[in-house]
Amino acid sequence: MKRNWLLICLAGIFSLPALDSYGQKGKFTQYVNTFLGTEPLNDSAIVGYRLPDGLRSWAGLTFPGSSLPNAMVQLSPMTEYGSGAGYEYEDSLILGFTHTNKGHWNLCHVPVLPFSGEAPGNGSRFSHKRESAAPGFYQVYLDDYKIDVRLTSTLRCGFHRYVYPLSTGRRILFDLARANNRVGDWQIEQSGSRALQGFQQTGERIYLYAVLNTPVAKLEKTEEGKRSGRAIAILENGKGPVEMKIGFSFVSIQNAKENLEKEIGERSFETVRAAANTSWEQLLSKVEVKGGTEKQRTLFYSSLYRSFLWPALRSDVNGDFTGADRQKANTGFRYYTEPSLWDTYRNKDVLLGLLSPDVALDVIKSMKDVGDKKGFIPTFFHGDHGASTIAGAYLRGIDGFDVKGTYDILLKNANLEPGARPHIKEYIEKGFISDPDIEKPHVETKAKAGVSKTLEYSYDDYSLAQLARALGDSANYRTLMQRSKNYRNMFDPSTRFMRGRLANGDWITPFDPQYPYYEYMYREANAWQVSFYAPHDMPGLIQLYGGAAGFESKLDSLFTVPWNPRHIARNVESMIGQYCHGNQPDHEAPFAYYFIGKPEKSQRIIDTILNHLYGIGEFGNALCGMDDAGEMSAWYVFCAAGLYTFSATDPAYLVTVPLFDEVKWKAANGKWLTLRKQGRSRSLKGVRVDGEPLDGWFVPHRLFRNGGEVLVETK
Repeated sequence: MKRNWLLICLAGIFSLPALDSYGQKGKFTQYVNTFLGTEPLNDSAIVGYRLPDGLRSWAGLTFPGSSLPNAMVQLSPMTEYGSGAGYEYEDSLILGFTHTNKGHWNLCHVPVLPFSGEAPGNGSRFSHKRESAAPGFYQVYLDDYKIDVRLTSTLRCGFHRYVYPLSTGRRILFDLARANNRVGDWQIEQSGSRALQGFQQTGERIYLYAVLNTPVAKLEKTEEGKRSGRAIAILENGKGPVEMKIGFSFVSIQNAKENLEKEIGERSFETVRAAANTSWEQLLSKVEVKGGTEKQRTLFYSSLYRSFLWPALRSDVNGDFTGADRQKANTGFRYYTEPSLWDTYRNKDVLLGLLSPDVALDVIKSMKDVGDKKGFIPTFFHGDHGASTIAGAYLRGIDGFDVKGTYDILLKNANLEPGARPHIKEYIEKGFISDPDIEKPHVETKAKAGVSKTLEYSYDDYSLAQLARALGDSANYRTLMQRSKNYRNMFDPSTRFMRGRLANGDWITPFDPQYPYYEYMYREANAWQVSFYAPHDMPGLIQLYGGAAGFESKLDSLFTVPWNPRHIARNVESMIGQYCHGNQPDHEAPFAYYFIGKPEKSQRIIDTILNHLYGIGEFGNALCGMDDAGEMSAWYVFCAAGLYTFSATDPAYLVTVPLFDEVKWKAANGKWLTLRKQGRSRSLKGVRVDGEPLDGWFVPHRLFRNGGEVLVETK
């Protein structure tokens, strides 16, 4: 009998067996499962449709290897090039071990593979039974070569340990012609008897300097610099494990060498691994939970861990980095990659500021540096959500950057074309962005994604307006706040959906609100999934639907109208009705019931997601959607802890019913915010802050700054 997955999920909470913990254990790292998100999601009842043959769901796309928080190096196994993070749990062959990662089909620099014998072939078979991992550590046994591999890392360096079966025939493949990006050039050479140095050129050039504990008898290279080439280090015969310490830099070989000397030097593998574990313990200990099940604690700390792998460090120990103009620079702060803003502005960037404000500050300085060189603050993919991330950080007290200079560049983002916001001229002149009249559009039709852009620019305008007000710029505040209402121009009262418009203002026809598009009218969504997005003006959005009753009815339908299994768009998956938790555009929708005074209806949806869409699959290692640099994970962290960043710009948090009896957040100043749950129900009745009843459902950010207690009362 075909099950009704939605009804089963909404009926109650069930408990699955706890996930295993791997490797070196600590008070908090023992709960981290670094394999979470690597397993494929094949259940059509969750995905929403039957996956066509050969199509892997875009679920998770995470890596299990070694990294420190927001590090330059992510040292992880590679099982398939061209896949999201290079590692897919169902694979049985390891092709090598790469040194950078994100989970977006790119990076995976500098693959290396130890092997024995004359020819390395195409990798080695392995088994999960002889594989383990923990924060800052990864281990696997390569069956074909009988080599035990152990990996750990620092911020900018990797540390490899290989136990070969024999003292002869020991080799290491440097497969520099391969990465998840197209490789344009590569080079490697010996530097003395025990060192190797070189670079790999993809979209950016990464330099390496490696030191081994055993001499390299010979470095064999074929077709150096070409995609058909490879290099093999033939090691002298010897006993004991082979250790390779390898430093990286995006500036120079000399900097890679300096990074290695300063971060590892003569330290042992065990010392480096212990230091990595300590780094994660220090970070994870900033949120303490009591109660809950073993699985919930594992999912919580695994998600917290996953939230702090990106943005990634790009400056060296001496402060050098290669800027957006491809020139070497040194500005006195740690330089980071751009955040994945379309995904992470919603929650993860806020979480970064709460627990690692020093990193968040340097991320903003890095974005400003890009703005100084390119003329615009980076946006990433869609929207202009640097405005939200930066304004939100400033309003929460992160102000040690050039606020006025950053604000001036954000104003350019919001007003100039060509620039950071495509079609901004049309948006300003008409109050919306149109799409062309296309006969028989399909999922991959290329156009403007005008509905999504209009809604997102409206929120971005609101975000920048809050910064304008804080800086006393009343003229721009008024203009931007007026523009923040533009989302209303996409609402079609006849269908009660956000709907695409032609350049003359007519509604696009024919119109199917269930049909998903990648960039026609909507960005990776359908009409249902964007029609509840106005986090800065929920009263105004509710008014468009005719008031609370009409809004509630439409919102009910979002979660109950069945998904059409013929609508297949990768990344638009994992459905509760028309709601898609497997992708970001509607992640605010479950909370919308709060704004009509019915938080208990929101909680039922939130609980369904928390308990049935994370840690799923045959082995409990699957996620319901792409983690997107930690956004999916941060969503879980906040909701499981009883708070959510509904409008990430605003320094306030929506209270939900936590999964745990008690959650304690340690602020940067050492003070604690304690959130306690009272009652056994999952239905929210009220909230008390420091003993006083709260008027509404939002608690202020000052509690993170000053400490305090939030009591969550359930019915």
